[in-house]
Amino acid sequence: MARQLVSFCLALSVLASLPAYDAGAVELPVRKPGLWEMKVLHTGSPAPEMTMQQCTDATTDKDMSTSFSPMAKDICSQQDIQKTATGYVTDSVCGIAGMSIKSHGEITGDFNSAYTVKSTSHSEGGPSGMARDSTTTIEAKWLGACKADQKPGDIMMPGGMKINLKDMEKLKGLIPKK
Repeated sequence: MARQLVSFCLALSVLASLPAYDAGAVELPVRKPGLWEMKVLHTGSPAPEMTMQQCTDATTDKDMSTSFSPMAKDICSQQDIQKTATGYVTDSVCGIAGMSIKSHGEITGDFNSAYTVKSTSHSEGGPSGMARDSTTTIEAKWLGACKADQKPGDIMMPGGMKINLKDMEKLKGLIPKK
């Protein structure tokens, strides 16, 4: 169960790096429909490197931002996204399980074939009470059509675990409160 919770939290961290849309705010483009591979690399964090795949379509990408926007509003006091000459820049301040996390991300690339998210964060508090700086890089690339046994929203995690984004809304109760 602990491994599944860690995987769930890692999936949330990936999703959190794609900021939610807000009426009137800058919006990220919708990704090309199909199967996306996301390689997640961490430095300064105990989280392992992992590669996952996600089957998506335009509706799922929009639903994801709509679904996670209320969750983010519950735990984040700041969530900003700005368009730049080379992509997008995001800044957020969130609190979860007694931990404060301040993040800055840069998103570059093409939402049709590949994009990269580089995020730095500073966290304080939590179970260890220590401050920690970490960097996460997500390298995403489009692989083609989803496989026959996949539906939009499916995320294939390391070890063969498959979760669907629509089910994650039901699991948000597992996230510890501030």
